[in-house]
Amino acid sequence: MYIIVTGAAGFIGSNVVKALNARAETNIIAVDNLTDGSKFGNLVDCEIADYLDRELFLRELADGAFAGEIAAILHQGACSDTTESDGRYMMQNNYRYSVNLLEYCEEEDIPFVYASSAAVYGASAVFREAREFETPLNVYGYSKFLFDQYVRRKYAQHNLRAVGLRYFNVYGEREQHKGRMASVAWHFFNQYQATGKVKLFEGSGGYEAGEQRRDFVSVHDAVAVNLFFLDRPERAGVYNVGTGAAQSFNEVAVAVVNACRATHGDAPLTLVEMRQQGIIEYIAFPANLKDKYQSYTEADLGALRGAGYDALFKPVEQGVAEYVATLSRQSDR
Repeated sequence: MYIIVTGAAGFIGSNVVKALNARAETNIIAVDNLTDGSKFGNLVDCEIADYLDRELFLRELADGAFAGEIAAILHQGACSDTTESDGRYMMQNNYRYSVNLLEYCEEEDIPFVYASSAAVYGASAVFREAREFETPLNVYGYSKFLFDQYVRRKYAQHNLRAVGLRYFNVYGEREQHKGRMASVAWHFFNQYQATGKVKLFEGSGGYEAGEQRRDFVSVHDAVAVNLFFLDRPERAGVYNVGTGAAQSFNEVAVAVVNACRATHGDAPLTLVEMRQQGIIEYIAFPANLKDKYQSYTEADLGALRGAGYDALFKPVEQGVAEYVATLSRQSDR
């Protein structure tokens, strides 16, 4: 029996594959689109049974090539570019692809765990898994929202072994291929390494410079939630995956800089000291993000805790420091 991981060469997908390997699971079929060939590096240290291009995988599913051979599908594959304006591409890649996989899993009674997004909440001030709080600001968020709605309709009709995970701001190893869509922690690290400075946005949405707040969650925590539901195929629903505590971009910047300083044996600095020394600078808020930017997110973990997930999530101070330590080691090599 195979575990299918879609988006397997991507950020969260490759971390899922690596975590499965840590559990001695290697009967994994990795599915992705390697038009961006640089993503192969995320799978170099992973053990898989086979790799399939997404389109070939869908054709083989339709032809019955995997009948009775799939234990579960962990669906991480999607276009995650929140600034992508091609709605036809986004809906085909994120919505229709997901519908096809869900219908297959429904017919074959296969557990299905898929990546949703906190982008479904848009400008909402409440981040609870309920329709009245879901107002996406861009077509990426809408594609995720629409599939969540499709899943909910299926739940209403009959029992369905499907779990949607609404990721908040995930950061961590194996995201380098994402470029400008990589986490702020990754960007801050590279800025500091190159220039000794970190640049943040000026105030927006009623927040002071750098005080916009997001729920930043370590990729290791996001992966742990995937494995929790993989091990409990009787569970179903749509769940937030965040720490449950919003933290500011300033806090992320301070964590990055101090983790970098620690690698050289330098004492930590406060935000005030970093500002005074010109280490942290603020730049104009981009006009193209106006009315499309979430200045505040904080996952309501009530549903996730209610499903039995009781592990703690790493705060920025811990998770970012661990991530920077890994990036520093990779940089040294």
